[in-house]
Amino acid sequence: MRSLKLPRITFWRALFGVIVALGIVVTFIRYTKGLGATTNLSDKFPWGLWIGFDILCGVGLAAGGFVIAGSVYIFNLERYRPILRPAVLTALLGYVFVVVALLYDLGRPWNLWHLIIMWNPHSVMFEVGWCVILYTAVLALEFSPMLFERFNLERPSKILHAITIPLVIFGVILSSLHQSSLGSLYLIVPEKLYPLWYSGNLPYLFFASAVAVGPAMVIIESYLSSRAFRREIELPILSQLGRVTVVALAVYFVLKIEDVLNDHLLPYIFTFNTEGILWWAEILLGVVVPIFMLSITKIRLNKTGLFYSALFVVLGFILNRMNVSITGIERYAGAGYFPSVMEIVVTLFVVALGIGTFALAMRYLPVFPKEKEATHDKNGELEVVSLKSTLARVND
Repeated sequence: MRSLKLPRITFWRALFGVIVALGIVVTFIRYTKGLGATTNLSDKFPWGLWIGFDILCGVGLAAGGFVIAGSVYIFNLERYRPILRPAVLTALLGYVFVVVALLYDLGRPWNLWHLIIMWNPHSVMFEVGWCVILYTAVLALEFSPMLFERFNLERPSKILHAITIPLVIFGVILSSLHQSSLGSLYLIVPEKLYPLWYSGNLPYLFFASAVAVGPAMVIIESYLSSRAFRREIELPILSQLGRVTVVALAVYFVLKIEDVLNDHLLPYIFTFNTEGILWWAEILLGVVVPIFMLSITKIRLNKTGLFYSALFVVLGFILNRMNVSITGIERYAGAGYFPSVMEIVVTLFVVALGIGTFALAMRYLPVFPKEKEATHDKNGELEVVSLKSTLARVND
């Protein structure tokens, strides 16, 4: 009789187990004791970490799905097809766990179904909610070919293939509306949001930053999965995504500078109070530094340099969303806010579940095309692709 082989306990698996155990305990407290017992939220400051990070950041970090799907199916950029499935998987998990996080933040999450039948088309939240519902359904359909292929279901696969292009177009429209409408949500609080972050361009700023951070997340996910699963990283493709990120960041930067000049914000950015310092951190770390790094061919063609450039983009994106949702509101609210330990545990719990689910999908579903195991030189570049041929492919 064969003995059952238990998985090897590593530091990351142990950490994952601890976070999940704590998350289950805090979840029980949250749903039995309420928001007051688990959060530092108040009537003066009702939206905190769960909205600012779990939802605003979670939705934006899932933007790679509509960016890559639109590139492949609408603009026929077939060179991005090898990273299409992981981008869709990341987007689907992002939206699913955004909904999970929302269930923690709502005072009465069991009434969430009211959105479906109690319509209020004049509310920005109504539009946001329906976009999340519909786009999550679209992502599930875009993800389903991986399941069909895994279980050899040819008929549903053919049916879905026939409607793929209109489905992707619908998804791109929904995601574009949703990314921008999150910015529109803050247009209704001009007197409550600090001037450095309040702008009539908020919908465009939210959309442009999502377009920039989506490819950056695909780069990070490809880099980490190549290390974890010992697969070859798609360096030429990801280098091109780096160029796309530079363009999106440049558009975002121009919009931010336009706001500074048109709204006469120079005194605010040179005050160097808490808001001013965080604004500079967001712009320098999340926009200027990655634009500079990704504009250098040598960095863009090195997997480690590309990874850290993308990491700066994600850091800047998170800083922006947290500044808009928390830093920019604190002064008006007159109530200092810092998330409780239980709020932080729930956030880590949701993130850990997302990472764990992604790892399971990578292991058991055909997410990436079959390929050779990666071999690397001392500088971290692929030996199997010469620098000359890579440059030619990137500049194609």
